[in-house]
Amino acid sequence: MARKNIFELPEGADASADQQMLRSSLAKNRPLLGLERPLKQGSPLGAISQSLDSINSKVKRAEEIELKLAEGHAVVEIDPVLVDASFVADRMEATQEQHREFVELVREHGQQVPILVRPKRGEAGRFEVAYGHRRLRAAQDLGRNVRAVVRDLSDEQLVVAQGQENSARTDLTFIERARFAARLEDRKFSREIIMAALNVDKAALSKMISVACRVPPDIIDEIGPAPAYGRLRWQELTDLLDAEGGRARARQIIEKPEFKALETDKKFEALHRGLSAKATRVRSEPWTADDGTRLARVTETGNRLTLAFDNRIAPDFGAFVRGRLQVLYDEYKRRPKDE
Repeated sequence: MARKNIFELPEGADASADQQMLRSSLAKNRPLLGLERPLKQGSPLGAISQSLDSINSKVKRAEEIELKLAEGHAVVEIDPVLVDASFVADRMEATQEQHREFVELVREHGQQVPILVRPKRGEAGRFEVAYGHRRLRAAQDLGRNVRAVVRDLSDEQLVVAQGQENSARTDLTFIERARFAARLEDRKFSREIIMAALNVDKAALSKMISVACRVPPDIIDEIGPAPAYGRLRWQELTDLLDAEGGRARARQIIEKPEFKALETDKKFEALHRGLSAKATRVRSEPWTADDGTRLARVTETGNRLTLAFDNRIAPDFGAFVRGRLQVLYDEYKRRPKDE
């Protein structure tokens, strides 16, 4: 599915007419200032003569910036304390080490790519992130303004922009994308909008949502993003969890201190391995002598076969077999290969 730029002006549109339309719209709205209408000389602010010129100058500057933003050109700087996270999360929290590394990168090279925000509804002067949460957090930690593009986005436009930006950067893992899709569906977004946000077709989206819904949230949180593992391995894990006792067994595994000490990919491996071992089919049956005496039990688990002798029935039989293991092994090696 080709991605559509939802912020471009229609092809062939008259730029000057569009600018007039934008200026008219912006005269009624000042998202950067949190104002619902243009300031007037006759308003109560007119009494503050010394600051009026400054305020009107700010209004004029806001109009210029907003016009450029609407045309897709301007980047502004915003105090990060005025910016809130998106209403739907798309990624898991980075580890402290990953966050420190990212902050140092921004400290050394600056914020190279602006974030995208929209004016927050019902809260004048505040903004909401469409994408760029890590950059916003780094700016907060560094005490710097965050470079941003402001758009007046609908909820649908915000989630499409959020999903497409992350898809283009390919830094969201499968389970993060799957969980993002499931959260959007929980919020009643249409499948068409979710497909556009994640740039996937209907079949792929159904599989993603299925995995995100079948794996319990606490287990996903404990594993983490697991960047090394894609859809097929997560589907395998989902099937293991769906097996009888799978979820209970998984929670026993993830609560162990040694599991919690692992990094995210190793956690996935450990849980998959633990559930696979538990799910291995066990076959067990008694071995009965020709005279009808049950002398041992044969148990086969995966690649392991064990013999358990009942010393109550034949107290010395187990020791007798153990003493003849070398003879039996030599006989095994001499047997015809096709036997």
